[in-house]
Amino acid sequence: MRILRNLRMIGIALACVVAGGTAGFHFIEGWPWFDGFYMVVTTLTTIGYQEVHPLSHAGRVFNVLVIVAGVSLALVAVGAITQALLEFELQSFFGRRKMERDISRLSDHYIICGAGRVGRSAARELARRPVPFVIIEQNEAKAVRYRGEWLMMIGDATQDQTLRDARVERALGLVAATTTDATNLYIVLTARGLNPNLKIIARASEEDAEKHLRTAGADSVVSPYLFAGQRIAQSFLRPNVVSFLDTATTHLGMDLEIDEIVVPRDSPFAGKTIESSRIRQDSGVIILAIRRERGMRFNPSSDDRIEPGDCLIAMGEPSQLTHLEQMAATRA
Repeated sequence: MRILRNLRMIGIALACVVAGGTAGFHFIEGWPWFDGFYMVVTTLTTIGYQEVHPLSHAGRVFNVLVIVAGVSLALVAVGAITQALLEFELQSFFGRRKMERDISRLSDHYIICGAGRVGRSAARELARRPVPFVIIEQNEAKAVRYRGEWLMMIGDATQDQTLRDARVERALGLVAATTTDATNLYIVLTARGLNPNLKIIARASEEDAEKHLRTAGADSVVSPYLFAGQRIAQSFLRPNVVSFLDTATTHLGMDLEIDEIVVPRDSPFAGKTIESSRIRQDSGVIILAIRRERGMRFNPSSDDRIEPGDCLIAMGEPSQLTHLEQMAATRA
């Protein structure tokens, strides 16, 4: 940062003046080192004590040079510090105003309540897509830490006004990811009351909390500890399966993803079979399953028909999946 670099240079210059002044009084006047240092300090700080020892004509000339150099640098340092503080305050003020404006414009976005490890992991995945989202964090220090990376709000997500400020009425989904089940329960209750159509996913630390969170209005409940235990066991029992899922969902190794493609009613795929749609030939992706209202059809055959409103669970490279999504959205 330019201001910090300037302050560092001024500090080095002042240190050189002190060292040079101390050496000058030592060699010109023959004073002890400490007396020379003491004389420089009292001179630069303009305290006005009397001279440590009587000065010769050469010593007075040298002292004038020390005064001019030291006081000039001190004034420059005061100006630089004032400028730094002013710019910091202005940047903070305008940064907050810009963030407030960006949040006020949000629509079809997601709200993450809690900037802990779970909340930050969710934020990274949403940012990778990318989709709009805002994080609500009550801890000001943690919120300021990640403010430059994501849209952050400082507030209590259990309060109606905080969620309204995050535009919960226009949001698509909300994640209750604080560290306590009780807080997540209050967040779910508040959010569900403000937006009945909101998709809510809640974090649960205790096993008994899942039932209460679903009763409060959560559509889905995730337990990091339960997931971690299952993952550890599967790493022992089915290591190759776990490696495949890592590749497809966390992008380790191959550039491979699993995504879902919605088939609109006027899509060219609607009413066709997997084979006649030529999805594999034209896009290069693999259809793993078809999700529809009456259930999930895993490993569909080439004769399975794609119906309007179906959700295709597909695997492929990101560019291939994007191409398939564009194909599905094209009107027949």
